[in-house]
Amino acid sequence: MNDLTRWIDLEGAVNVRDLGGLATTDGGTTRFGRVYRSDNLQGLTERDLELLVGELKLRHVVDLRSEAEVSLEGPGPLTAVPEVSIHHLTLFAEGGTNTDVDADTIDADKVLPWQEIDEETLAELRVTGFYYGYLRDRPDSILAALRALAHDDGAAIVHCAAGKDRTGVVSALALEVAGVTREAIVADYVATGDRLEGILARLRASLTYRDDLDSRPADDHRPRAEYIEQFLGILDDRFGGPLSWLASQGWTEADSLALWSRLRD
Repeated sequence: MNDLTRWIDLEGAVNVRDLGGLATTDGGTTRFGRVYRSDNLQGLTERDLELLVGELKLRHVVDLRSEAEVSLEGPGPLTAVPEVSIHHLTLFAEGGTNTDVDADTIDADKVLPWQEIDEETLAELRVTGFYYGYLRDRPDSILAALRALAHDDGAAIVHCAAGKDRTGVVSALALEVAGVTREAIVADYVATGDRLEGILARLRASLTYRDDLDSRPADDHRPRAEYIEQFLGILDDRFGGPLSWLASQGWTEADSLALWSRLRD
């Protein structure tokens, strides 16, 4: 895996990379130019749009932000591009007013400030972490996101705010479907840490995210291997693996073949 070839340099986003070039369990690699992952695309410039839509043939955007985030941030530049389809698929049980910047540091006494969580759910979160909560709360959005990434009429990109937690979960599941090794999935997840300073600077420039970010040290936001390993381990232990969980929610062999074809063939 050559990280130098995976990063996409944009003026209005800093955590953009290709899901190509990742090692698979059968000795192959994922294809470049099919599926990308990113932080918030709200600040894209005209040059960025030319690169993404014109050169990379971007046609599908999977936006995992909450209804509140989208409302507070306003329409992004890609929403005005007729060639691009926007798939807004929040991973939250809606009803809040903010973001998931605390998702990777939840403990027994700390939950998202806008969420009402009962004791039974909180006890579950102590074991599973918030990443599994995305699957529990919004399996419909998870499956719809993966199906959108499988469309074959152009490139697709999945993003949230930082491009770390929600994007990390959907990317990990897509890579599992494509037969990527666990080592490569974990490496892709932690690669966001290479751009963490720039990510936080961008988010702090927005009133939507600034207060939540400033409530903790910057290093608390760093993606750590154990976060995604715990998430995948929960799916292994409870369902026999991510693919079995997907199947339990209605994911089909045809879905797997479509996504596999996007990332492999």
